[in-house]
Amino acid sequence: MKQKIAVTLDEQLVAFLDVQAGGNRSEYLNQLLAQERKRTIEAQTIAALQEDYADPEYLAEVQLWDAVVADGLDDAEG
Repeated sequence: MKQKIAVTLDEQLVAFLDVQAGGNRSEYLNQLLAQERKRTIEAQTIAALQEDYADPEYLAEVQLWDAVVADGLDDAEG
């Protein structure tokens, strides 16, 4: 669902927008914001993973879970 909004931009930015948008300002801005949102979420995810990787307690817990991840798989085959 799309929502109509009003924004105020500098004249030079509107001129730039018109050139870049190729006649469809809304679609251009929508795509631009979607790309920025994706980039932001990816950066936040990477930062969170780096924080987890730096936490010795978290890494120890992951190692414990890794040790049991395949428990019972051999039983199903056999």
